[in-house]
Amino acid sequence: MISVRKIFISVVFTSAIIVLTMGSAAAFTATDPGVRGGPAGAGGQLPGLTLEESDFFSAGLAVFTEVEAVPDGLGPRFNSDSCVGCHSQPAIGGTSPVVNPLFEVANKNGATNVVPFFIQPDGPIREARFIFNPDGTRDGGVHDLFTITGRQDATGCNIAQPDFVTAAKKRNLIFRIPTPVFGAGLIENIPDNVIIDNMNADRIRKRALNISGHPNLSGNDGTITRFGWKAQNKSPLIFSGEAYNVEMGVTNELFTQERDETQGCLFNPLPEDRTNFLANAATDVPSDFVLFSIFMQLLAQPTPAPDTPSIVNGRALFGQIGCTMCHTPTLTTGTTAIGALSNQPANLYSDLLLHNMGLGLADNILQGNAGPAEFRTAPLWGLGQRIFFLHDGRTKDLRQAIREHASVGSEANKVILAFSLLNETQKQNILNFLRSL
Repeated sequence: MISVRKIFISVVFTSAIIVLTMGSAAAFTATDPGVRGGPAGAGGQLPGLTLEESDFFSAGLAVFTEVEAVPDGLGPRFNSDSCVGCHSQPAIGGTSPVVNPLFEVANKNGATNVVPFFIQPDGPIREARFIFNPDGTRDGGVHDLFTITGRQDATGCNIAQPDFVTAAKKRNLIFRIPTPVFGAGLIENIPDNVIIDNMNADRIRKRALNISGHPNLSGNDGTITRFGWKAQNKSPLIFSGEAYNVEMGVTNELFTQERDETQGCLFNPLPEDRTNFLANAATDVPSDFVLFSIFMQLLAQPTPAPDTPSIVNGRALFGQIGCTMCHTPTLTTGTTAIGALSNQPANLYSDLLLHNMGLGLADNILQGNAGPAEFRTAPLWGLGQRIFFLHDGRTKDLRQAIREHASVGSEANKVILAFSLLNETQKQNILNFLRSL
């Protein structure tokens, strides 16, 4: 017969094991594994380009990395003085780098700018927008951080930086961080009908999850716009021309007027960037903003990390809980004039549609058909090596970025609830999968 003492000892021992096991389980919490190391897996040209296309890619890359000065068209107001300054992580064409370059830009060449409070040395590059004008009407436009006042190549210019402190006190200030431009040509060449068919797919499941979504549209031809945080731009060409003018102040053949026409601050004939009709080499003929767009169009999509069991499990769970109802893994391009872009799978993890992301992420900015809380589903390719997340760069923590998708009115609420109900190992698998992209 087993003694009572032995039974007691056995029960105590078993209980101790259970407590230790529970304690060990409780101690494990899924965490963002952080920026993936190793090769960038991005920044190169599309495979299969012709020799001539490759030459234009290289020419575009060269101007994408150029630093602008006032004689080149910089200013009068600007956010940075080069494309690569904002698009460099983990490779040229990416997004905000580890060390914020705007501190160097602010006072370059004698400029007297004060770095705004929301720009930090280890924080994201941020573009600032005011929601309303002083008279209460809608604004929504970019208010550049810096001016050319004080620069040695801008003698006589005297304009002030925007009053960001007052705007913040009035809750009239919002931010955007740079979007990566990898695979831009693939995104551009996804036919509208592919996007619409994908929108109409899995309707029963989307309805059950309260996911709807709709495209942003060009006001003129009614086709789907797809670039930018609110899918407000139609193409890399329009994106390039607008960014050259808005972010660097360089006028061009798409945006021909200076945004600030203060006398004493205008130094060049307009447009400052234009077609080089007298160039001898073919790659020297296009204006810089056209070469920017060619570079982006011919950039390859990011290469994910090799699979592991955790990544494979995370990918499956990502679909099971409903994330892929917005973050569509793959959309296919149509037939295009550039063979390397024709009928190719774009593994972007986005449906390119606008979705209501709720009060927590709302920026109260209207762009095209995009409402105050609507954003384009952010493509996730390359996410493994991004540092900052969400439209304003509010977090470096991928798990926190997932949580931020849930708030009053968000289409993601049920999906985020499903994520929260997973065990910590399952959550870790999803985080590992996302960091593999």
